Amino acid sequence: MKILMKFLAVAAAFGLGSGAAIAADAPAAAPAPVVTAAPAPEATPAPAPAAPAADAAAPAAAAPTKAPEYVSPVSPRANIGMPDGRMGIQHQVTPIGKEAQTFHDYILMPVITIISLFVLALLGWVILRYRRAAHPTPSRTTHNTMIEVVWTLVPVLILVVIAVPSIRLLANQYSPPNADVTIKVTGHQWYWQYQYPDHGIDLTSNMLPEAGEGQPNQPTRTDADGPRLLAVDERMVVPVGATVKLIVTSDPTGVIHSFGVPAFWVKMDAVPGRLNETWFRAEEPGIYYGQCYELCGSRHAYMPIAVEVVSQADFERWVASRNGTMPGAAPAATAAAPAPAATVSANASTEATPAPPATVNATAPANATNQAATGN
Repeated sequence: MKILMKFLAVAAAFGLGSGAAIAADAPAAAPAPVVTAAPAPEATPAPAPAAPAADAAAPAAAAPTKAPEYVSPVSPRANIGMPDGRMGIQHQVTPIGKEAQTFHDYILMPVITIISLFVLALLGWVILRYRRAAHPTPSRTTHNTMIEVVWTLVPVLILVVIAVPSIRLLANQYSPPNADVTIKVTGHQWYWQYQYPDHGIDLTSNMLPEAGEGQPNQPTRTDADGPRLLAVDERMVVPVGATVKLIVTSDPTGVIHSFGVPAFWVKMDAVPGRLNETWFRAEEPGIYYGQCYELCGSRHAYMPIAVEVVSQADFERWVASRNGTMPGAAPAATAAAPAPAATVSANASTEATPAPPATVNATAPANATNQAATGN
């Protein structure tokens, strides 16, 4: 067994020696050719597109759109919409006001006048006819059927004559048509607040003081603003012929006020925590004045109301001047902000820059050489 192992070791030694000799005698493998990559032509960066004039000078930040200026097309008129010392009702400019004035002038006043004159005449006749000197023996009449029937039926008929138009007026006054404009009126101490929820407008109305009576830099009243103690710095503006619904309330922490404009036949209490509703439809352009009609504190006399009635076109201009919108009108389109010119140019330059030419390392041994030597 030992002899066999020695024989195999000797044979292996001879075999390895032969392989080494063969490898030594074999020609040396040719070195891998050095490959020199031709330099790629330098790509000329594409010039960035010329920026338009708008990009060259970046536009300044868009300034907020300035609301168009509104100039009132109406002015106060003497004896219209304001106290003028007359005996009777102010000139009415609403359907309800005209109906109420007709009821007052042609039904109430004649009935009252006739009843008053009849009672006065009856009283005078009794005083003169049945005085002691002319009638020393008084009558002892206690009943008269005809007189009792008359003085019962006549008052009933008078009440019926008054009740029919009165109930019709109340029904029309408290059954308003669909509103064209809705305004929330809030009474504060001591000024009014007008909110147009459908137009996005909120106004605060204060009385304009006389020249020399207000605070420094505070606007003062002029004749174009209206009468003394009735002119305000912010008027309620409504379109002529439109049905205006008023939702009247008072400051939750305040007191009771009363909103009233005599020319509209409108008067409604403003109660904290409660919403009262009334309406009007003015049929004549102009400026109409009112006041707070509820004793509300020390400055109760300084809460005037001014309502400006204008055409529909003027009303739309007024809404635009207050940065409001008409119901159903599309909002103004917002211009898209232009992309900064510098960013665009930088991106263009980056895309045009060519990649650096590839470098081939010719000194690295080629894998194919070893494979070829092994193959042999």
